[in-house]
Amino acid sequence: MSPLVLPFPGIDPVAFSLGPFDVRWYGLAFAVGLILGWLYMRTLVADRPLWQPSGPALSLDQVDAFVVWLITGVVVGGRLGQALLYDPAYYASHPAEIVQPWKGGMSFHGALVGAIIAILLYARRTAVAARTLMDLACAGIPIGVLLGRIANFINSEHWGHASDVPWAMVFPNGGDTPRHPSQLYEALLEGLALFALLRIVTHRRLGLARPGLVAGVWLLGYGGARIVCEVFREPETGHALNIGPVTAGQLFSAPMIAFGIYLVRTAARPATVIGKTA
Repeated sequence: MSPLVLPFPGIDPVAFSLGPFDVRWYGLAFAVGLILGWLYMRTLVADRPLWQPSGPALSLDQVDAFVVWLITGVVVGGRLGQALLYDPAYYASHPAEIVQPWKGGMSFHGALVGAIIAILLYARRTAVAARTLMDLACAGIPIGVLLGRIANFINSEHWGHASDVPWAMVFPNGGDTPRHPSQLYEALLEGLALFALLRIVTHRRLGLARPGLVAGVWLLGYGGARIVCEVFREPETGHALNIGPVTAGQLFSAPMIAFGIYLVRTAARPATVIGKTA
């Protein structure tokens, strides 16, 4: 191995065991990300000045109920997305594994579609504006993405292209070639950096008082970050939408950017949302 190649840390994908059950870092990251996202949404709703001039559009009890709907949409959408978008042939032959998220993980874009459906259904049920629910959900998403990408790194999956950069690594299931640790690039851009950007939007720009703005900025930020990171990430082998240098992940991210532009351009001004609380 070249002296410039960093050694892969080789962390056990199993965080700990409970009797016959193994708790893996991926599942732990998913659970902790959801809990932290839920707590962060509660913090945002409880901070009334962020919602000026009209105040929070929903109660803390509604946030708790909303998270249950959101989790359902994320899990169902993520698994169906993994089956339909990335490996339909395999899951057609192994349909029982669709309901086993520990086998094959989840598609982020599928989880996003599932979350949007859950948001629309909950908005219709409660009369809380769908854009407000989208803003809350998107403000907390980078926390889960950060933890999820770190778990991808621990699992030695979704690694990058072969590279000779000083921080390249030889992944256990990636052959003998040093590669970009693209999972860490995604953790930094899609997770940490995007959370910081959204924090500015919510706390300095009072973005929550303009329904749709936070969600629009997140869609733009994630879509752009994913397209950039895909340049370094090894694409899904044999995917029909890998066209030349363009990957399936980049194509799936393009509509996110388009929708993000729409939400930002049409976000309500604070003066127009007075009195429109649930």
